[in-house]
Amino acid sequence: MKQVLLEFLKRYESAISEAWSQQIIKNINGRLSESQVRTFVDSIIATVIEQIENRDYVLADQFLIDIYTLFVEEHLNLLEISQLFSQGRYSILEIIEKKNETNFDPITMLSSVDQVIEQLYARYGMLHQDAQMKEVQRDRDRLASKLELNQRYLKSILHSSDSAIMVVDNNEKFISWNKGAERIFGYTEEEILGKASSFLLPDGKKYSDELDQIKELTKNSHSTNFLETERKTKDGRILSVKLSVSKLPSSDGKYTGRSIIIKDFTEFKKLQAQIDQSEKLAVIGQLAAGVAHEIGNPLASISSLVQILQRKCEDSFLNEQLVHIKGNIDRISKIVRELVDFSRPPSYELAIQDISDIIKTALGIVKYDKRVHNVKFENEIHPNMPTVNIAADQMLQVFINILINALDAIKGNGVISVKSYFDNKNIFIEISDDGIGMDKSILDKIFDPFFTTKEVGKGTGLGLSVSYGIIKKFKGEIEVQSIPEKGSTFKIILPIHA
Repeated sequence: MKQVLLEFLKRYESAISEAWSQQIIKNINGRLSESQVRTFVDSIIATVIEQIENRDYVLADQFLIDIYTLFVEEHLNLLEISQLFSQGRYSILEIIEKKNETNFDPITMLSSVDQVIEQLYARYGMLHQDAQMKEVQRDRDRLASKLELNQRYLKSILHSSDSAIMVVDNNEKFISWNKGAERIFGYTEEEILGKASSFLLPDGKKYSDELDQIKELTKNSHSTNFLETERKTKDGRILSVKLSVSKLPSSDGKYTGRSIIIKDFTEFKKLQAQIDQSEKLAVIGQLAAGVAHEIGNPLASISSLVQILQRKCEDSFLNEQLVHIKGNIDRISKIVRELVDFSRPPSYELAIQDISDIIKTALGIVKYDKRVHNVKFENEIHPNMPTVNIAADQMLQVFINILINALDAIKGNGVISVKSYFDNKNIFIEISDDGIGMDKSILDKIFDPFFTTKEVGKGTGLGLSVSYGIIKKFKGEIEVQSIPEKGSTFKIILPIHA
């Protein structure tokens, strides 16, 4: 039977190929080209003959791999491929019925061929299934890798963010706490997880009521809510913060907790206060210039009249009083000039300056400060100081900042001394007070921006920081020596102009 079947297939191989190809072309609807169809049919008939002769599936499996690649590229599914194999069975049956020259039953012959074709299709199906499983596995591994990458990325964002990011569950307990929160509030993740959401609130009914409002608002809202408020750190500091609160919904939309992002707003508010103060000072400066102008003219008239009266009056008592009046008029005139100088827009251009004049101007301005009660100003200013290359307005600002700090240190009662001298390279200005002084922990920070020992609203902590920057810009140095309860000395060193 085997020999007869082989002879039949080989003799009518061309006719079977033509019939099979026509069947496929008729039903494939252009999914494969005619060349692809004929190549497939010729190859599979050759493979059937090879299997009947040798029963070796090595070559057959290679052929199945090749056609699998073709069918995948043309997007043929397993059902469509099954029809390609079935159309071959019908084509062979048709040829057997037409060309049967033996005494064998056509059904028996077809059954033998059908076994080989079914075996080939079964092996193709296994190859297809295995490839699909590998593809699914690759997709799964790819998705798992992407998910892991996204988790790492999200974790990196959460932990590297400068903002405090935390999650509160439905029981009002912290269940997530990032590194930003640890930096801002000082608590580690282990210290905070499981704590109540009120743990960071400052004391007071205002904040507990605010928390109740946040909970209610978040439960009934699907948008992010923003709020400016205060929170308490581990060391007891009260921070101005901005909150962004969002609802964490379950799959059916119910409230399961909330996410909270907190940004430390404290330094920004300090800076804003400094800007507001600067704007107020600018307005005051403009008003001072106008007031000084209006006062200056009447004062000039009064001063002229007093001088006329002095020349004509022969009464010694009246002359003595007129001298006293003239002295006060001169004092008012000096204050007016200093107000005008202080309100003038600052100049940032460097010029050759006599430092002694700037020191005297600063002392003249500070003497009128409301903090001066019983202050003795001691001056030891060298009469022939070398010139320096500086911006006078900025240097005046430095001296006024240091002198006002000295007034605060002695609390309006004490001694402030100013001394100037020089050597071959530099000039030196020392401003000393006998006030409360500073310990080392404060001395190490006094030039840091926003560092201040004054009460809230009494200082911004920028005066000495700005002064340090100005002195550095002039290629100078500023040094501080202080002893608690004994006083402080600020020494400014500036290079002599060559």
